Amino acid sequence: MLPECQLFGTLGCHLCEFAEAQIMPLVEHGLMVELVDIADSQALFDAYGLSIPVLRRVDTGAELGWPFDTEQVVAFLI
Repeated sequence: MLPECQLFGTLGCHLCEFAEAQIMPLVEHGLMVELVDIADSQALFDAYGLSIPVLRRVDTGAELGWPFDTEQVVAFLI
């Protein structure tokens, strides 16, 4: 079973859109990803403002920073 993840980004971020495109094939196969807009929280903005998009595993807290492709996401998840 794939771990639940969060994708930190914000509206209008073209890199975040690319990251979503890399993750979508996995979502179609059961990966649960919560899209988290860092603009909704000053703490998240402070933590991720210069590094989005970032994929975070909920179970371990491990993070995968951009750039990444679908194969790198798979390796990150197993």
